[in-house]
Amino acid sequence: MLYSKTTPEQKRLALRELLASGTIQQFPGAFNPLSARLIEEKGFPGVYISGAVLANDLGLPDIGLTTLTEVATRAGQIARMTELPSLVDADTGFGEPMNVARTIQELENAGLAGCHIEDQFNPKRCGHLDGKNVVDVDTAAKRIRAAADSRRDPNFLIMARTDIRAVDGIEAAQERARALVDAGADAIFPEAMRDLSEFQAIRDAVDVPILANMTEFGKSDLFTVEQLQGVGVNMVIYPVTLLRMAMGAAERTLDTLKTAGTQEAQVENMLTRARLYELVDYEAYNHFDTGVFNFQIPGIH
Repeated sequence: MLYSKTTPEQKRLALRELLASGTIQQFPGAFNPLSARLIEEKGFPGVYISGAVLANDLGLPDIGLTTLTEVATRAGQIARMTELPSLVDADTGFGEPMNVARTIQELENAGLAGCHIEDQFNPKRCGHLDGKNVVDVDTAAKRIRAAADSRRDPNFLIMARTDIRAVDGIEAAQERARALVDAGADAIFPEAMRDLSEFQAIRDAVDVPILANMTEFGKSDLFTVEQLQGVGVNMVIYPVTLLRMAMGAAERTLDTLKTAGTQEAQVENMLTRARLYELVDYEAYNHFDTGVFNFQIPGIH
Protein backbone atom coordinates (compact mmCIF):
# COMPACT_ATOMS: atom_id res chain seq x y z
CA MET A 1 0.00 0.00 0.00
CA LEU A 2 1.19 3.52 -0.78
CA TYR A 3 4.91 3.34 -1.57
CA SER A 4 7.69 0.76 -1.43
CA LYS A 5 8.93 -0.67 1.86
CA THR A 6 12.44 -1.14 0.51
CA THR A 7 14.66 1.82 1.36
CA PRO A 8 16.68 3.67 -1.28
CA GLU A 9 19.86 2.41 0.38
CA GLN A 10 18.67 -1.18 0.06
CA LYS A 11 17.74 -0.63 -3.58
CA ARG A 12 21.21 0.75 -4.34
CA LEU A 13 22.86 -2.25 -2.77
CA ALA A 14 20.53 -4.51 -4.75
CA LEU A 15 21.55 -2.82 -8.00
CA ARG A 16 25.23 -3.35 -7.18
CA GLU A 17 24.56 -7.02 -6.46
CA LEU A 18 22.62 -7.46 -9.70
CA LEU A 19 25.47 -6.02 -11.74
CA ALA A 20 27.97 -8.28 -9.97
CA SER A 21 25.86 -11.42 -10.38
CA GLY A 22 27.39 -12.59 -13.66
CA THR A 23 23.91 -12.74 -15.22
CA ILE A 24 22.61 -10.08 -17.58
CA GLN A 25 19.84 -7.93 -16.08
CA GLN A 26 16.82 -6.65 -18.04
CA PHE A 27 15.53 -3.21 -17.02
CA PRO A 28 12.38 -2.23 -18.97
CA GLY A 29 11.63 1.48 -19.15
CA ALA A 30 8.77 2.75 -17.00
CA PHE A 31 6.77 5.65 -18.43
CA ASN A 32 4.81 6.31 -15.24
CA PRO A 33 4.68 4.99 -11.65
CA LEU A 34 2.04 2.37 -12.36
CA SER A 35 4.07 0.86 -15.20
CA ALA A 36 6.97 0.48 -12.74
CA ARG A 37 4.72 -1.60 -10.53
CA LEU A 38 3.79 -3.74 -13.55
CA ILE A 39 7.49 -4.25 -14.38
CA GLU A 40 8.04 -5.49 -10.85
CA GLU A 41 5.03 -7.79 -10.92
CA LYS A 42 6.24 -9.41 -14.15
CA GLY A 43 9.48 -10.44 -12.44
CA PHE A 44 12.04 -8.05 -13.86
CA PRO A 45 14.92 -7.10 -11.53
CA GLY A 46 14.89 -3.34 -12.02
CA VAL A 47 13.34 -0.28 -13.66
CA TYR A 48 14.87 2.14 -16.14
CA ILE A 49 13.66 5.73 -16.39
CA SER A 50 14.44 7.28 -19.76
CA GLY A 51 15.13 10.96 -20.27
CA ALA A 52 13.47 10.70 -23.67
CA VAL A 53 10.34 9.26 -22.08
CA LEU A 54 10.24 11.97 -19.41
CA ALA A 55 10.56 14.64 -22.11
CA ASN A 56 8.09 13.00 -24.49
CA ASP A 57 5.57 12.57 -21.69
CA LEU A 58 5.64 16.36 -21.35
CA GLY A 59 5.12 16.68 -25.11
CA LEU A 60 8.75 17.71 -25.66
CA PRO A 61 11.51 16.28 -27.87
CA ASP A 62 14.55 14.68 -26.24
CA ILE A 63 16.96 17.59 -26.74
CA GLY A 64 17.74 18.61 -23.17
CA LEU A 65 14.65 20.75 -22.50
CA THR A 66 13.71 19.10 -19.22
CA THR A 67 15.06 20.48 -15.96
CA LEU A 68 16.66 18.76 -12.99
CA THR A 69 13.57 19.47 -10.91
CA GLU A 70 11.26 17.85 -13.47
CA VAL A 71 13.45 14.78 -13.85
CA ALA A 72 14.09 14.29 -10.13
CA THR A 73 10.42 14.75 -9.27
CA ARG A 74 9.05 12.36 -11.88
CA ALA A 75 11.84 9.81 -11.42
CA GLY A 76 11.21 9.88 -7.68
CA GLN A 77 7.50 9.27 -8.20
CA ILE A 78 8.34 6.22 -10.31
CA ALA A 79 11.08 4.90 -8.00
CA ARG A 80 8.96 5.06 -4.85
CA MET A 81 6.21 2.92 -6.38
CA THR A 82 8.35 -0.21 -6.70
CA GLU A 83 10.57 -2.36 -4.51
CA LEU A 84 13.01 -2.58 -7.43
CA PRO A 85 16.08 -0.39 -7.96
CA SER A 86 15.56 2.36 -10.54
CA LEU A 87 18.24 3.74 -12.85
CA VAL A 88 17.52 7.18 -14.32
CA ASP A 89 18.85 9.06 -17.33
CA ALA A 90 20.34 12.34 -16.07
CA ASP A 91 21.33 13.61 -19.54
CA THR A 92 24.48 15.78 -19.31
CA GLY A 93 23.98 16.47 -15.61
CA PHE A 94 22.02 19.69 -16.16
CA GLY A 95 24.99 22.03 -16.33
CA GLU A 96 28.59 22.43 -15.30
CA PRO A 97 30.34 20.08 -12.80
CA MET A 98 28.79 21.83 -9.79
CA ASN A 99 25.35 21.33 -11.36
CA VAL A 100 26.23 17.67 -11.88
CA ALA A 101 27.06 17.41 -8.17
CA ARG A 102 23.69 18.85 -7.26
CA THR A 103 22.00 16.51 -9.72
CA ILE A 104 23.45 13.48 -7.96
CA GLN A 105 22.31 14.63 -4.54
CA GLU A 106 18.83 15.51 -5.77
CA LEU A 107 18.51 12.05 -7.33
CA GLU A 108 19.72 10.46 -4.10
CA ASN A 109 17.08 12.46 -2.22
CA ALA A 110 14.45 11.25 -4.71
CA GLY A 111 15.25 7.61 -3.97
CA LEU A 112 16.98 6.58 -7.18
CA ALA A 113 19.49 3.73 -7.17
CA GLY A 114 21.74 5.27 -9.81
CA CYS A 115 21.95 7.43 -12.90
CA HIS A 116 23.95 7.90 -16.06
CA ILE A 117 25.66 11.09 -17.21
CA GLU A 118 26.55 11.51 -20.87
CA ASP A 119 29.30 13.25 -22.81
CA GLN A 120 27.25 15.17 -25.36
CA PHE A 121 27.07 18.91 -25.73
CA ASN A 122 23.93 20.62 -24.50
CA PRO A 123 21.50 20.91 -26.24
CA LYS A 124 21.84 17.19 -26.75
CA ARG A 125 20.26 14.83 -29.23
CA CYS A 126 18.67 11.43 -28.88
CA GLY A 127 21.50 8.89 -28.81
CA HIS A 128 20.35 7.05 -31.93
CA LEU A 129 20.03 10.13 -34.13
CA ASP A 130 22.74 11.44 -36.44
CA GLY A 131 24.49 14.77 -36.00
CA LYS A 132 25.56 14.37 -32.38
CA ASN A 133 28.46 16.28 -30.87
CA VAL A 134 30.49 15.22 -27.84
CA VAL A 135 32.56 17.23 -25.41
CA ASP A 136 36.31 16.70 -25.05
CA VAL A 137 37.55 13.97 -22.74
CA ASP A 138 38.57 16.41 -20.00
CA THR A 139 35.08 17.91 -19.81
CA ALA A 140 33.46 14.47 -19.84
CA ALA A 141 35.77 13.27 -17.08
CA LYS A 142 35.03 16.33 -14.93
CA ARG A 143 31.32 15.55 -15.09
CA ILE A 144 31.88 12.00 -13.89
CA ARG A 145 34.39 13.06 -11.25
CA ALA A 146 31.93 15.61 -9.90
CA ALA A 147 29.20 12.98 -9.82
CA ALA A 148 31.34 10.42 -8.00
CA ASP A 149 32.70 12.93 -5.50
CA SER A 150 29.31 14.40 -4.61
CA ARG A 151 27.33 11.26 -3.80
CA ARG A 152 26.72 10.62 -0.14
CA ASP A 153 25.75 6.97 -0.50
CA PRO A 154 28.76 5.08 -1.92
CA ASN A 155 26.37 2.54 -3.45
CA PHE A 156 24.59 5.12 -5.60
CA LEU A 157 25.63 3.97 -9.07
CA ILE A 158 27.41 6.48 -11.30
CA MET A 159 27.21 5.26 -14.88
CA ALA A 160 28.96 7.13 -17.67
CA ARG A 161 27.32 7.18 -21.08
CA THR A 162 29.43 7.96 -24.11
CA ASP A 163 28.07 8.88 -27.55
CA ILE A 164 31.48 9.19 -29.17
CA ARG A 165 31.12 6.01 -31.26
CA ALA A 166 28.85 7.83 -33.73
CA VAL A 167 31.30 10.72 -33.99
CA ASP A 168 34.80 9.17 -33.97
CA GLY A 169 34.36 5.40 -34.14
CA ILE A 170 34.67 2.39 -31.90
CA GLU A 171 38.34 2.85 -30.95
CA ALA A 172 37.53 6.32 -29.70
CA ALA A 173 34.67 4.81 -27.71
CA GLN A 174 37.06 2.35 -26.09
CA GLU A 175 39.46 5.15 -25.19
CA ARG A 176 36.65 7.33 -23.84
CA ALA A 177 35.25 4.46 -21.76
CA ARG A 178 38.63 3.88 -20.13
CA ALA A 179 38.98 7.59 -19.31
CA LEU A 180 35.52 7.71 -17.76
CA VAL A 181 36.23 4.69 -15.57
CA ASP A 182 39.46 6.37 -14.46
CA ALA A 183 37.37 9.44 -13.55
CA GLY A 184 35.18 7.36 -11.23
CA ALA A 185 32.46 5.74 -13.34
CA ASP A 186 31.07 2.55 -11.81
CA ALA A 187 29.66 1.37 -15.14
CA ILE A 188 29.72 2.31 -18.84
CA PHE A 189 26.83 2.91 -21.24
CA PRO A 190 28.23 2.85 -24.81
CA GLU A 191 25.47 4.38 -26.90
CA ALA A 192 24.49 3.36 -30.43
CA MET A 193 26.72 0.34 -30.92
CA ARG A 194 26.35 -1.04 -34.43
CA ASP A 195 26.73 -4.76 -33.72
CA LEU A 196 27.76 -7.32 -31.11
CA SER A 197 31.45 -6.96 -31.93
CA GLU A 198 31.32 -3.33 -30.80
CA PHE A 199 29.85 -4.31 -27.45
CA GLN A 200 32.65 -6.86 -27.21
CA ALA A 201 35.18 -4.10 -27.93
CA ILE A 202 33.87 -2.06 -25.00
CA ARG A 203 33.90 -5.17 -22.81
CA ASP A 204 37.56 -5.67 -23.72
CA ALA A 205 38.36 -2.05 -22.86
CA VAL A 206 37.01 -1.85 -19.29
CA ASP A 207 36.47 -4.09 -16.27
CA VAL A 208 33.30 -2.40 -14.99
CA PRO A 209 29.71 -3.41 -15.90
CA ILE A 210 28.45 -2.26 -19.30
CA LEU A 211 24.93 -1.50 -20.50
CA ALA A 212 23.24 -2.15 -23.83
CA ASN A 213 20.42 0.07 -25.08
CA MET A 214 17.93 -2.02 -27.04
CA THR A 215 15.71 0.79 -28.25
CA GLU A 216 13.49 0.24 -31.26
CA PHE A 217 14.20 2.04 -34.56
CA GLY A 218 17.81 2.74 -33.50
CA LYS A 219 21.32 1.96 -34.72
CA SER A 220 21.49 -1.50 -33.12
CA ASP A 221 19.62 -4.65 -34.01
CA LEU A 222 17.37 -5.84 -31.19
CA PHE A 223 19.70 -8.45 -29.79
CA THR A 224 18.51 -11.12 -27.35
CA VAL A 225 19.71 -11.27 -23.78
CA GLU A 226 21.63 -14.43 -24.66
CA GLN A 227 23.48 -12.65 -27.48
CA LEU A 228 24.31 -9.68 -25.27
CA GLN A 229 25.47 -11.79 -22.36
CA GLY A 230 27.67 -13.66 -24.79
CA VAL A 231 29.70 -10.49 -25.38
CA GLY A 232 29.85 -9.54 -21.73
CA VAL A 233 26.98 -7.08 -21.35
CA ASN A 234 25.72 -6.82 -17.76
CA MET A 235 22.50 -4.84 -18.19
CA VAL A 236 20.08 -4.22 -21.04
CA ILE A 237 17.47 -1.46 -21.11
CA TYR A 238 14.32 -1.06 -23.21
CA PRO A 239 13.82 2.66 -22.61
CA VAL A 240 10.84 3.67 -24.76
CA THR A 241 9.23 0.28 -25.47
CA LEU A 242 6.30 0.55 -23.05
CA LEU A 243 5.57 4.18 -23.93
CA ARG A 244 5.55 3.36 -27.63
CA MET A 245 3.22 0.42 -27.06
CA ALA A 246 0.89 2.43 -24.85
CA MET A 247 0.74 5.38 -27.23
CA GLY A 248 0.24 3.06 -30.18
CA ALA A 249 -2.72 1.49 -28.42
CA ALA A 250 -4.08 4.91 -27.47
CA GLU A 251 -3.89 6.07 -31.09
CA ARG A 252 -5.65 2.97 -32.38
CA THR A 253 -8.40 3.38 -29.81
CA LEU A 254 -8.93 7.05 -30.67
CA ASP A 255 -9.11 6.14 -34.36
CA THR A 256 -11.72 3.49 -33.55
CA LEU A 257 -13.71 5.91 -31.41
CA LYS A 258 -13.66 8.48 -34.20
CA THR A 259 -14.61 6.16 -37.04
CA ALA A 260 -16.98 3.76 -35.27
CA GLY A 261 -18.48 6.15 -32.76
CA THR A 262 -17.76 3.70 -29.94
CA GLN A 263 -14.71 2.07 -28.33
CA GLU A 264 -16.42 -1.33 -28.31
CA ALA A 265 -13.99 -2.95 -30.79
CA GLN A 266 -11.01 -2.06 -28.59
CA VAL A 267 -12.42 -3.14 -25.22
CA GLU A 268 -10.97 -6.65 -25.56
CA ASN A 269 -7.49 -5.11 -25.78
CA MET A 270 -7.88 -2.99 -22.64
CA LEU A 271 -6.68 -3.60 -19.12
CA THR A 272 -9.81 -4.63 -17.26
CA ARG A 273 -11.17 -2.67 -14.34
CA ALA A 274 -10.41 -5.62 -12.04
CA ARG A 275 -6.81 -5.82 -13.25
CA LEU A 276 -6.31 -2.08 -12.80
CA TYR A 277 -7.67 -2.30 -9.26
CA GLU A 278 -5.28 -5.18 -8.63
CA LEU A 279 -2.28 -3.17 -9.83
CA VAL A 280 -3.10 -0.18 -7.64
CA ASP A 281 -3.90 -2.53 -4.73
CA TYR A 282 -7.35 -1.17 -4.01
CA GLU A 283 -8.11 -4.06 -1.70
CA ALA A 284 -5.27 -3.18 0.67
CA TYR A 285 -6.63 0.33 1.05
CA ASN A 286 -10.05 -1.11 1.73
CA HIS A 287 -8.69 -3.31 4.52
CA PHE A 288 -6.70 -0.40 5.93
CA ASP A 289 -9.70 1.85 6.45
CA THR A 290 -13.13 0.65 5.42
CA GLY A 291 -14.47 4.03 6.43
CA VAL A 292 -12.54 5.60 3.55
CA PHE A 293 -12.66 2.81 0.94
CA ASN A 294 -15.53 0.38 1.23
CA PHE A 295 -16.34 -1.44 -1.98
CA GLN A 296 -16.26 -4.77 -3.73
CA ILE A 297 -13.57 -5.64 -6.28
CA PRO A 298 -15.42 -6.46 -9.52
CA GLY A 299 -14.63 -9.71 -11.25
CA ILE A 300 -15.03 -8.37 -14.79
CA HIS A 301 -14.88 -5.12 -16.79
